Amino acid sequence: MENYSRNNFFTQFVKDSFPIQNEPLVHCITNEITEESVANALLYINAKPVMASDTREFSDFFSQTDSLFLNLGHISPEREETLFQAGKMADETDTPFVVDLVGIASSTIRYNLAFKLSELAPTIIKGNTSEMRAFCNLDSEARGVDASIEDQADAAIDELLHAMKGLASRHPETTFIATGETDLVVCDGSCFELHNGVPELDRFTGTGDIVGAMMAALIKNNHEGLAAGISAISYLNICAENASQITEGLADFRQQTLNQLSLLMNNDYWFEAIRGAVHA
Repeated sequence: MENYSRNNFFTQFVKDSFPIQNEPLVHCITNEITEESVANALLYINAKPVMASDTREFSDFFSQTDSLFLNLGHISPEREETLFQAGKMADETDTPFVVDLVGIASSTIRYNLAFKLSELAPTIIKGNTSEMRAFCNLDSEARGVDASIEDQADAAIDELLHAMKGLASRHPETTFIATGETDLVVCDGSCFELHNGVPELDRFTGTGDIVGAMMAALIKNNHEGLAAGISAISYLNICAENASQITEGLADFRQQTLNQLSLLMNNDYWFEAIRGAVHA
């Protein structure tokens, strides 16, 4: 493993990611609790959201949208069918899409749906470390939709990384991402750790949903899954680092992190703050 900090290694993945060009239209089917945050976050980074979950409209919207974001939060029988039909249509129309594994470590229904969607060749499958451990059939200490401290220990991360490499070799069309104190980004032949971020990010709702939607926006911006994942995670984490330096209290931190989404792109060298490591 080689470590990189304030260097040009990650430039090849992220330097052209922000500001986003051509205002990609991202079709989001996400948790109702975070819809407003996700929609605004996309607008802040020069993308456009559409929050359409009625399957009768899918043929119209899939003729317009550039990518799809599917979030497994807040499930119901109707939402389960909606998510699957959207993934199926994305596969049929060759629309890049991101699957967010919200809650699969705690819910058999979501776990089974995640595997159905994985067979449709998503561009990215992402979850927190506990959710990705469950997806890799490893023991998970998740509580609800949150990752556990135990699942982010060094030994657990090494075990997860090995399992994700196996997944990627069997699904070379998909990039697999686990988010947490250490972020893991793995595709067939490439494996990265990302080390930016601050603990406060775990203390306001929607950060996982936001970064997933950002990944979807970046896929169509001349980025495949690996670059989109590295770019979105690093950008949000560095926004949060900047916010933590100028705020007090979690409400102010949340507001300033979101504000930084539209500000950080004005720094042509924001990516020099990325900290990470490369695995052989």
